[in-house]
Amino acid sequence: MSRFTRWRKAVVSRMRGAGRDAGAGFVEYAGLMIIIAGIFVMIDQLGLDGTISSAIGDAVDRVVGGGG
Repeated sequence: MSRFTRWRKAVVSRMRGAGRDAGAGFVEYAGLMIIIAGIFVMIDQLGLDGTISSAIGDAVDRVVGGGG
């Protein structure tokens, strides 16, 4: 049996096995929360919160037809 065939069988068995996602949900959720927190910190440190807020407000006004 070639190395590729053994590797392919191992990957397929891990993908289809019962424990394929064991613990992955928590890790993915924690990683996502860290990324989101990092984005918020970056926005705050760069002082972009007012700029982003006004840009979103302007876009909403254009969509709903107010203030334009």
